[in-house]
Amino acid sequence: MSAIIIFIKNIEKGKVKTRLAATVGDEQALKIYQALLGHTRKVASAVDAERFLFYSSFIEKEDEWSDEFFNKKLQSKGDLGTRMSKAFEEVLEKNEKAIIVGSDCASLTPEILKLALDKLDEVPFVVGPTFDGGYYLLGMNRFEPSVFENIEWSTESVFPTTLSRIKDLGEECFLLPKLSDIDYEEDWVKYGWPLSPKGER
Repeated sequence: MSAIIIFIKNIEKGKVKTRLAATVGDEQALKIYQALLGHTRKVASAVDAERFLFYSSFIEKEDEWSDEFFNKKLQSKGDLGTRMSKAFEEVLEKNEKAIIVGSDCASLTPEILKLALDKLDEVPFVVGPTFDGGYYLLGMNRFEPSVFENIEWSTESVFPTTLSRIKDLGEECFLLPKLSDIDYEEDWVKYGWPLSPKGER
């Protein structure tokens, strides 16, 4: 079975998209984050896979993420690498392959997720790089914690270091199209999304 892991932050004003909020304000940053969540939810729902939603602080019982389509979990303690590693370890116990995404990529599509999952039948790793040196997606068909260890998260070295880890394992990696995350106001303006009251696209 294929699995999609989604990491999100709980919706709390002043605690989401803080770099974006520095120029657009907390209220607008919150609306933008809700729009990105709606986009991610729509994209993931269009793919035939088991879906796991990992919240940052607590599990929301009544929100836009239906229990019928998403297995709700809580992220573990530790840095981003530790949290992603633990999520993969748990999900891959019952699934043959899994990919992880966040909720910051406005140009993510169902086709990209499907391509990533399909490629995991051919190679052990897939990575979707971002223009800032990170990645918006990582996938594997067996649990390998080393790709999350000793990495300086939120820096331009994340993607090249991850590739180096995979190379050190002597494994192949398929690279997905390079996309942009929404971290700053100029990133959002580039897409020019309209916002409805619920923040859906």
